[in-house]
Amino acid sequence: MKIGWKLHGDGRTPPPGEIVRPDERLSWPRTAGIGAQHVVAMFGATFVFPVLMGLDPNLAIMMSGVATVLFLLIVRGKVPSYLGSSASFVGVAAAIRAGGGDSATVTGAILVTGAALLVVGVVVHLLGGDVIHRIFPPAVTGAVVMLIGFNLAPVVANTYWPQDQWVALGTLCFAVLCTVLLRGFWSRIAILLALVFGFALSWVLDVLAGPVTSILPGQNLLDASGRACASEGPYCIATAFAHDRVDFSAVSSADWFGLPQLHAPDFKTSAILLALPPVIALIAENTGHVKAVSAMTGDDLNPVLGRALAADGVGTTLASAVGGAPTTTYAENIGVMAATRIYSTAAYYVAALVAVLFGLCPKFGALVAATPGGVLGGITVVLYGMIGLLGAKIWIENRVDFGDPVNLVPVAAALILAIGNVTLNITDDFPLQGIALGTIAVLIGYHALNAVRRPDGAGGGTIAPGETEIGGPVRRRPGEE
Repeated sequence: MKIGWKLHGDGRTPPPGEIVRPDERLSWPRTAGIGAQHVVAMFGATFVFPVLMGLDPNLAIMMSGVATVLFLLIVRGKVPSYLGSSASFVGVAAAIRAGGGDSATVTGAILVTGAALLVVGVVVHLLGGDVIHRIFPPAVTGAVVMLIGFNLAPVVANTYWPQDQWVALGTLCFAVLCTVLLRGFWSRIAILLALVFGFALSWVLDVLAGPVTSILPGQNLLDASGRACASEGPYCIATAFAHDRVDFSAVSSADWFGLPQLHAPDFKTSAILLALPPVIALIAENTGHVKAVSAMTGDDLNPVLGRALAADGVGTTLASAVGGAPTTTYAENIGVMAATRIYSTAAYYVAALVAVLFGLCPKFGALVAATPGGVLGGITVVLYGMIGLLGAKIWIENRVDFGDPVNLVPVAAALILAIGNVTLNITDDFPLQGIALGTIAVLIGYHALNAVRRPDGAGGGTIAPGETEIGGPVRRRPGEE
């Protein structure tokens, strides 16, 4: 791909009805301003999700910039996109750590998932986008996205919310009000605004009410006799103690410039099996992004769908190989493009460069790591619920028919298996649990029931007529036009 952009018009804001196409740009100062908007739009989620996964936010921000550049190169500049941190692996990371894994185990599992997405992208590029619809129809895709989000509810209830319930409640209410009352660009950064509000509220409460007494995971570990111990487990648990909500000591001691903490991945089969189901969510996210850009620009982007999937696979693989977070295309940045009518990839290169510079500032990473647990408690209630409801959005937009037992039964079973974190012990060393078990249940159940359904289609019909969320032909009931 040749990196270069034609100047759109006089380089100023496009006239009504016109757009700045991916291969065009405005003047460089204006392009830099649009790039800054993309940074702000992706910023909150891109560093919050690594924090929730226990990964280095500095490294995640830096690698998101690198992954974005690679994505733009692989799709030959046809699909403007920013690759921020994926939320689909937060539950996976929590499950892996609950089973005794560490950050290396988490990133090793994510690396394999990224490689799998790369393979899917190559297959889609060779066979066409219809293959996605045949394997992952909307009923299945929506279920997987939903169970990934709702499986995280215990993380909120057991880890973040109890650290400071009143700050969590205040942050939650503020986030909801921002989302509903604000308009345009400001509503799209509601999570970031809620984070700032939660920080300020925590600081005010520290000054006015003094320290809070709560349990901080991994800190103040005591055994049954009250002696300090090294790692959390059945005989070594975290206990409640008084502490400030906001602690900036690590921020003041951090350097302004330096490389993030890199680490090599570690591969464990049980962790990899937990991490593979989110591949379906990544496929849905990237496909939806390509379709949205296609609709807004009027370009036929179906031929580059495989490239987009493969590019995200490359980004996730590379980021996790050095200890970073998984990547995905961001709806927040779709919103910026829709609001500005500027689809120039030049703005995304600017955003990527800014992200890399942020990643090289350890002081910024220390500030992110200082986010109070109560603030995360309020934000995660909204974020995790929104992830889950994105699955319902896929069903609604594709008019999935839950009067059809082929859709209803496997989806219902999968959601309970995942949300309840049910475990199926294949062997003593090979458990299937939660997200992995639910995904396998809906995928196998849907296709198996479709294979044995009555040939007259009684009770059948996968979805009502209309376009599917992830492309491909639509099956109709007998007699439908």
